[in-house]
Amino acid sequence: MIRYLQLEHYRNYESLELDLSPSIQIFYGKNAQGKTNILESIYFASIGRSHRTQDDSDLISWGKNQARIDLETARFGVPRRLRFNLSRGRSTRIFSNELPIRRSDLIGRLKTVLFSPEDLSLIKGSPNLRRRFLDIELSQASPKYYRDLIDYRHVIDSRNLILKRIREKSSRKLKDMLEVWNEEFVTLATRIVQRRIEAAQRFSTIAAEFHSQISGGEEDLQIKYHIHGARGKIENYEEWISSYIESNRENEIYRGSTEIGAHRDDLRFSINEVNAKNFSSQGQQRTAALSIKLAELEFLNEESGEYPVLLLDDVMSELDSNRRRQLLDFLLKRKIQTLITATDATIFPTESVDAKFEVRSGQIFRNLY
Repeated sequence: MIRYLQLEHYRNYESLELDLSPSIQIFYGKNAQGKTNILESIYFASIGRSHRTQDDSDLISWGKNQARIDLETARFGVPRRLRFNLSRGRSTRIFSNELPIRRSDLIGRLKTVLFSPEDLSLIKGSPNLRRRFLDIELSQASPKYYRDLIDYRHVIDSRNLILKRIREKSSRKLKDMLEVWNEEFVTLATRIVQRRIEAAQRFSTIAAEFHSQISGGEEDLQIKYHIHGARGKIENYEEWISSYIESNRENEIYRGSTEIGAHRDDLRFSINEVNAKNFSSQGQQRTAALSIKLAELEFLNEESGEYPVLLLDDVMSELDSNRRRQLLDFLLKRKIQTLITATDATIFPTESVDAKFEVRSGQIFRNLY
């Protein structure tokens, strides 16, 4: 839970101090006033990067050289302070209770689930979007998974470099080096894929329940993990991938890239046993995306013993009034701290909301009803 947020020279906020309630709060106003910037700063504090840019300097106000994000959080009643000092031309410095930490050590300290308009494309978007969804949630649930993911990406880069060098000039030394990287690759890919398969099965069970409720029991949602290159069921992934890279060695050398592994896999969604990406309506896909986000909340709660902070960025207007009501009731019953941005605050029942804030040009005004 977040108790307090302070921003300085962040995006269009020269200075902001905000006390947050443990329940539902709405940030409303016209477009381009700074509503999403609030959610972005919290998401940044959660995983160490923005969901809108890869460059931290983009977060610093125009004409300024530094910015700061300060949060006071509480987990099981124990307070913690997170601070981020952003500077142009240098790496962001991160502090937890005034002690410096690495970005890689940040994951899991403040858990969040973000639902933005881009996530409505989770069903029909690219495989990279779905892999990223899985990796972020698993990383928040398990620091070990996050470390494996970092190591895996390093192994892929190193292995691809060796493959290209063998293509240019084959030698026994290079081939021996490839064997070393192959062993690391198989070990890490196996751990990551096995964890993803387990998570996908749990997500499928939880999301199916939500989807059935939202659709009035008329639709059945299923999520399955798809291993790129697999034909049929794989009994032993480690043996399968070891055999695959051995039999496709020449092809990978020719291409200079790793053609198989966790970085090529995907999630597949079906509604009533029909491929949701190609044959479901836009309304069905939106319901599925919402169900998956609710499943994220339950998954992280089961893994950590507490619900993450939910960030809903301009997606409530995409849902009909019945689905909005069901979502708000769900959040209230589970006492999930939720921050919602919207252009129209009147679509939210007053009894369901703890606080409403109007956002105008980087300034926030609390609506006292």
